[in-house]
Amino acid sequence: MVSVISNVETGHDDMIHDAQMDFYGTRLATCSSDRSIKIFEVKGSTQTQIADLREHEGPVWQVAWAHPMYGNILASCSYDRKVIVWREDGHKWKKIYEYANHDSSVNSVCWAPHEHGLILACASSDGSVSILTYTSAHTWENKKITNAHSIGCNAVSWAPAVASGSADGSNRTASAVQRIVTGGCDTYVKIWRFDSGTGEWTEESKLEGHSDWVRDVAWAPSIGLPRSIIASCSQDRRVIIWMNDGVTGTWQPRELNTFDDVIWHVSWSVTGNILAVSGGDNKVSLWKETLEGQWVCLSDSAKGHSGTERTL
Repeated sequence: MVSVISNVETGHDDMIHDAQMDFYGTRLATCSSDRSIKIFEVKGSTQTQIADLREHEGPVWQVAWAHPMYGNILASCSYDRKVIVWREDGHKWKKIYEYANHDSSVNSVCWAPHEHGLILACASSDGSVSILTYTSAHTWENKKITNAHSIGCNAVSWAPAVASGSADGSNRTASAVQRIVTGGCDTYVKIWRFDSGTGEWTEESKLEGHSDWVRDVAWAPSIGLPRSIIASCSQDRRVIIWMNDGVTGTWQPRELNTFDDVIWHVSWSVTGNILAVSGGDNKVSLWKETLEGQWVCLSDSAKGHSGTERTL
């Protein structure tokens, strides 16, 4: 069983929507409907608040840490249609970039693997996905996948930068290819690939299996195998594992489980072999694939009452 080793009193005045540890596990960022982002320094079982960031004008849905090779950088997204990038300078956090080119709530932000550079993907209820790239000229360039999902886009996740095969079944190494996976209100999970020749993002695969809004998607880290694995969860109370063997180039779905309530989040361990699932039943369950290819539940435990539900 998984046990709670520490509780964090965040001081937020409203529902907490996301909490993310940094690369080294020494910083915790939380965000809330109270429009704030709080950053804590974590030492053992103690946490000390070191920042309270208040530039958003609506509920803040998600936060994401960049790789530490770029410094202490955090991205946030909000119902106010904005994406903000924050950086620690000395012992002070400040806003270094604001992106406000979406027509509706921005629901998800995800940094690319550091091998690609400092690149942020942002998914919005306006149905589009923005890709923000920090350039050698110290400016931010943006590209947009318009109408990525016809009703709205809820989640985005990057493919790992290194794998022994690419997801389309060719023998190219994945390190040269940028891919993302998105989940939308149209019930689809879609895979997008950046075409370096045209400089545009193109739809590579459309995965059909859910019957309601896809709430989250997560591309598993590479563990040296030629296959690619994506987890998706939905309002339909199901989690689906999509697997590509790297040979046929096709994605095969396997239903992990049907739960008692809507599933809000899926998240992989750093080794890519354990999946955490959390939902409206206020529980977190951990799942692992057996040597026979079956997915089994390792543990199931109640979490705190921070909640993750949001209205788009």
